[in-house]
Amino acid sequence: MSTTMKTLAIAGVVAASMTGASTTTAEAASKEKCYGISLAGANDCAAGPGTTCAGTSVTDYQGNAWTLVDAGTCESIELPAMADGTERKGSLEAQDRDLPA
Repeated sequence: MSTTMKTLAIAGVVAASMTGASTTTAEAASKEKCYGISLAGANDCAAGPGTTCAGTSVTDYQGNAWTLVDAGTCESIELPAMADGTERKGSLEAQDRDLPA
């Protein structure tokens, strides 16, 4: 393989990887953290003190665990009511409800 061909191949790989990175960045910009909507073990990251990251929530709808959702949709996500009948909603901030004992 000639030096020119190698240079073109490397340039193509770099260009392709940069295209993928910009798409990921654009997708992330259209998402937001939504607290209190994850099922146990299905959060994207941060489930309060004592947890590390993705999949560490231990309670369904844990108020301090979040999942990425499309921007502008978090607070309109329908969730089952709590045991006492109180309405449960997603929030853009961590909540004190449904925390593990």
